Amino acid sequence: MTRSEKSASPTAGEHSRGFAGEIREALPQDYARIAELAGQLTYPSSAEQVAERLGGMRRSQENAVFVAQLPSGEIAAWVAVFVYRVVEADARAEISGFVVDERYRSQKIGMHLLARAERWARENGCRAIGLRSNVVRDRAHAFYERNGYQHIKTQKSFRKDL
Repeated sequence: MTRSEKSASPTAGEHSRGFAGEIREALPQDYARIAELAGQLTYPSSAEQVAERLGGMRRSQENAVFVAQLPSGEIAAWVAVFVYRVVEADARAEISGFVVDERYRSQKIGMHLLARAERWARENGCRAIGLRSNVVRDRAHAFYERNGYQHIKTQKSFRKDL
């Protein structure tokens, strides 16, 4: 890792240049705030639901959730990332959820959190990272493109309740 990569992607718990807070792994005391922020993405959740979901994810070393904590102690953002394994392609990391509180957007918090997810992906042997973003999130799309992501595919998503 180069020196510039280190400053752009701090380790969990380290302070990063341009962000006075801390990027770290999510803890149980963060679950209520994670749920609240998930609501800003139009995925309403309770702290209990987040705790249950993260409990299942913690059984695997191939999942991580990081938060951006402000100096005040408030959680301003979170990102969830996992190793995506399929038969037809090499393993890659996939960001399953990413939200910065609307009050703190455009303050480089998301950039630092995204860099931490990318570093986690490299640490877990992934040579690529991807994500899916709703077609209506134009501002988010511009953010991803500014951070080196390319739009590679447009598709429909199907689901069946079981």
